[in-house]
Order: sequence, then structure tokens, then C-alpha cells
Amino acid sequence: MKVGLTGGHLTPALAVIEELKRYKEVNIFFVGRTNTMEGDPSPSPESVIIPNLGVKFYSIKTGRLQRKFTKFTLPSLTKIPFGFIQSILILLKEKPNLLISFGSYVAVPVSVAAWILRIPILTHEQTFKSGLANRFISKVAKRIAVSWESSIKHFPSKKVFVSGNPVRAEIISVKKKRTNRPVIYVTGGNQGAHIINVILAEILSSLLKKYEVVHQCGSSESYKDFEMLSALSSRWPKRIKNRYKLSKWYKTAELAEIFSKTDLVVGRSGANIVNEVAILGIPGVFIPLEIAASGEQMDNAKVLAERGAAIILPEGRLTPKRLLAAIEFVFKDYKEYKKKAKAAGKLINKNAAKVIVDEAFRMVNVPKT
Repeated sequence: MKVGLTGGHLTPALAVIEELKRYKEVNIFFVGRTNTMEGDPSPSPESVIIPNLGVKFYSIKTGRLQRKFTKFTLPSLTKIPFGFIQSILILLKEKPNLLISFGSYVAVPVSVAAWILRIPILTHEQTFKSGLANRFISKVAKRIAVSWESSIKHFPSKKVFVSGNPVRAEIISVKKKRTNRPVIYVTGGNQGAHIINVILAEILSSLLKKYEVVHQCGSSESYKDFEMLSALSSRWPKRIKNRYKLSKWYKTAELAEIFSKTDLVVGRSGANIVNEVAILGIPGVFIPLEIAASGEQMDNAKVLAERGAAIILPEGRLTPKRLLAAIEFVFKDYKEYKKKAKAAGKLINKNAAKVIVDEAFRMVNVPKT
């Protein structure tokens, strides 16, 4: 059985790839993007990570409907037909039995091409509400997997089923390790978050007096946050510098090691990081992306905040002083936050990747061996 995967939500895709690779009869390829954003030459995480997994990676150049008008808006729209043509050619070459989509604009032309070629499509929605891309893809998909019961109402009832949001097995199996001082993991998601990086730079010297900080800053060539933060840390004394670990992004094994030592996660509240910290029982300080579709990141953050497992710091109120105060507030009552974070983990289905793969086999009527 040959399975094509596509989409911009890499983390659940990695979990499903992990599950698919358990079956020797499955051949996998991935269709994604080379660069993270228009006008930014930095490579996308999938273009680096997927080939290293031994999975064939195809890059397409396609466009999207942007939420605000920029100098890239019109050029982006003109790329959409090219992305569709590339997708048709890739699928004709590979001839997959099934396409699994993980949303975002890059998945749209691939899904349309699969529909035209009569290749069945299974799409996954991470968030509580459907984004524009998945609302479109759901019209051509045969089956729609959702992460939450409350998301069922957004899709045709005959197509939809609840899978949960896939989390990588290596993350699920993380065991807590002791550290000399509390560890804070700061992340802006695969693409990084410039505003968080800049605000964090203002308070790093204060944080490192009491904590260790592991920071995933993204790879943007436009902002060059990695270079800015590297230059900043190079001026510190060695004993302070050793308490700060910086990277553009982390591989799964590296992230599992980080989570084994993490006491608090600070950053965006995409579906993946919220699911991961819930499973691991780690409290959070979340700064939802304001322009995320339909306020999805705020909804994600509320899942844990309403259960006392996290604090929400709105992006519009983000300042160095407020971020430092939010971090200190959690640590002052850490036992209670930790207790509620562990309880929140019961909300998450740890077998989501298996549920999706089981459905994929049923869709093409292929027995698992």
C-alpha cells in the first residue's frame, strides 16, 4: 500500500508516519513546501526533517489566501495553479492508494489533485474550529478526523470521526528527570515567534539567575532571531551561558530529552504543544497567536487554562515585565499547577495516530499485517 501525506501541520504528520512505518507493506511519500513563509528563504522544518526519516519528500510551490494584504499577496495567488500542476504530476508518478492531509494551504492543491485522480483523501483537523484550508479540503475528502468531540459539528456527519491529535510515541513515553534548577522551555512553534523571541531577550538575564532556559526560536532569515540571541548569549559569563540552550528547532529525540527536564512551557498555543504538555503534565504560560484562524490558539490555550494548568498572556498585553511576572506566578504555586496539569492529561487520546492509520487501512480495504 502506498500512502501520500501532505500539509503544513508537521507534528501530527510525524506521529502518523511513525505509526505507518510499523507496517512493512506501507510505502510513504510526503508533499510539502521548501520554505516556511513567502519572502523568507529559510527552509521549512518538513523539508529538513522528512527526508531524514527515510521518507521521499516532494516540494511544491503554491500560494495561499492571506489574512492581510502584503507585497507577497498577489505573487502568492499566482502560484496556486503551479502548485496544482505540480501536485497532479507527483500523484501520477507515485500512484498512491490514499492521501492523508494535515491541513494548511500547501495541502489544498494536493488534495484537489487527488480528488480529480480519484485517490481517496483522509484529512485531519487539529483545532476546535476548522481553518479555511480544511473547510475546503473537507468537501473533497472521504473521511475527516478531528481532535475534539466539539469539532464534529463543523463537518459533514457521514464523513467525520474523532481521532484525537496524534502525538509522537517518543514524546508520549518521556520520563521526568531531575535537574539542578527548574527548566523553562520556550517555543514559538516550528516557525518560531519573533515577538516572543524579542520579549524573552529582555528578561533572559533575570530568568537565568534562577532557571535554565531551553529556547526554540525558529529559522526566519527575515528577522534573524537566532543570530540576535546567539550574539546576546555570547556576552554572558560561562556559568550563565551554560544555563541557556538555543536552537532554530529540535528533532524529536532532542525534544523528548528537553521535555524530560522541563518544568514549565512558555510560548504559542498551537494544538500540538498544548496536546504534548497535557500528556506530560507540564504547566504552561501561553501567548496565543492573535491572527490564528478563528482564534484557534486562544481556544487551545483555554483547554488547559480553564483547568488551572496554564496561564494565558494575550499577545496584545505582552511585555517583558508581564512575561516575567507570569512565569514567577506559576512557580510560586507550582505544586498546584503541576497537579492540575497532570489531571488535564486525561483529556488527550494517546492512541490518535493509531486511530487514523486504522481508518486509512479500512478506507482502502487493505488488511494490516
